Amino acid sequence: MKRNRIFISSVQSEFCEERRRLCDYIRTDVLFGKFFEPFIFEDLPAVSQSVQEAYLGNVEQCDIYLGIYGAQYGYEDSEGISPTEREYDVAADQHKYRIVFVKQIDERHPKELSFIKKVERQVVRKTFGNYDELRNAVYASLVRYMEEKELLRLLPWDATYHPMAKLADINPEKVQTFVDLARKKRNFKIPYTEENIPKILQHLDLMSADGRLTNAALLLFAHRPQQFFPVSEIKCMVFPTNVKIKPLLSYQTFRGNVFELVDAAVGFVMEHLDAAVGTHTTTSIDVHYEIPIQAVTELIVNAVAHRSYESNGSVEVMIFRDRLEIWNPGRLPFGLTTAMLTQEHNSIPANPLLATPIYLAGYIERLGTGTTEVAAACQKEGLAAPVFVQNEDFRVTVYRKNVGQNIVTDTVDNQLDSFVGQENVGQNVGQNVGQTKQEQRMIKVLTTILNNRRVPQREIAEMLGVSERTINRDLLLLRKNYRIEWIGSSKTGRWDVEKL
Repeated sequence: MKRNRIFISSVQSEFCEERRRLCDYIRTDVLFGKFFEPFIFEDLPAVSQSVQEAYLGNVEQCDIYLGIYGAQYGYEDSEGISPTEREYDVAADQHKYRIVFVKQIDERHPKELSFIKKVERQVVRKTFGNYDELRNAVYASLVRYMEEKELLRLLPWDATYHPMAKLADINPEKVQTFVDLARKKRNFKIPYTEENIPKILQHLDLMSADGRLTNAALLLFAHRPQQFFPVSEIKCMVFPTNVKIKPLLSYQTFRGNVFELVDAAVGFVMEHLDAAVGTHTTTSIDVHYEIPIQAVTELIVNAVAHRSYESNGSVEVMIFRDRLEIWNPGRLPFGLTTAMLTQEHNSIPANPLLATPIYLAGYIERLGTGTTEVAAACQKEGLAAPVFVQNEDFRVTVYRKNVGQNIVTDTVDNQLDSFVGQENVGQNVGQNVGQTKQEQRMIKVLTTILNNRRVPQREIAEMLGVSERTINRDLLLLRKNYRIEWIGSSKTGRWDVEKL
């Protein structure tokens, strides 16, 4: 079978590592290695023809032109044109299949900027920040090519087009909330308008040029994702002991799009973990959870993003007296072991089209480093390293720290009640009960937001029996330790909470 030749074009000195790693990735990938043969100029043996004839000749022989553009324009010939631009012009003149990736950089050489603008008028380009993002974007583009050329009729699950879905199944407000978050977190360039929704989806490789929607698009932005995928849900449970016994202390099943699932599950966990007040003053308060919220979020995001959606199982989140367990119906990618997860390892997302928007929305800080960062966060809090187990499903366990010794053991409310009547809570707390009650209410405000990222300020005030003006004052004080902001529309927006 003839393999499609990919010509990788860039300024060699600027992207030396990316060129080599990308070339090796395509050659060694079990699927891509059967269909593609990448070419970089560094691999060209000595030939009698000129350098320009050699690299332009290889462009003419390729099936796919893959351009990587950054800050540098590169060497200029006698006419002031770089080899990279020459290569693109030949590919365009000969109507080669062109895919272009532009690195997110603040400053570019003026000629590089002009070159990129020329390319943007002819093809859709994708942006990337690091190699992992570049590789995921290349993965999505090559899968698209294989489908268009009918080289592969069975796509990865998240990249498969749903046979029934239409653009009307996409909720514009959910797309708007994503864009607002992605613009804030990752400087997402495409502004939200309803007219731009197809452009946004195509930029994320979630919709084809003829309007077909991928499974990932529906999980991310559908009005009702469970209409298409009933198994896309998270079951959250709290057990009274260290074993699975009934009656449960709490049980909820959450549904919604991917972002809503993560928000709800993280909120459930944080509500049922122990919390304490850290160092604080009379004007601010630092709520400290026994397991860092960043670690909980990362693990739940991983369960949602890496699970197998072809399984009838659900993601399960279980809180025991001594530990937190998160299960998902999925398997580690070939070549990756559980022992490697707490060490530096390659990022191999099971559903890359799903993982990238989750990253862009700021739910995780980087692609491919999640499990190592979870281990580091647990270690910083004096917790044991997370335990990863691969059986018929994938499981991760985080053990709680000395439950009952340093952190109040029952619920946030019990911990709050313990402050009442105390004159000194920490070093810098005021001397009266009224002020302590304000601090209690602020913890309840934060916990309410974590438990339901979509509860509006008005409803928080009603739940706590105070005025909306009082809640607004509490939020202003909490901003001393947290960045709290409502993102998106009034109906489908969410609270964005970051520890400062």
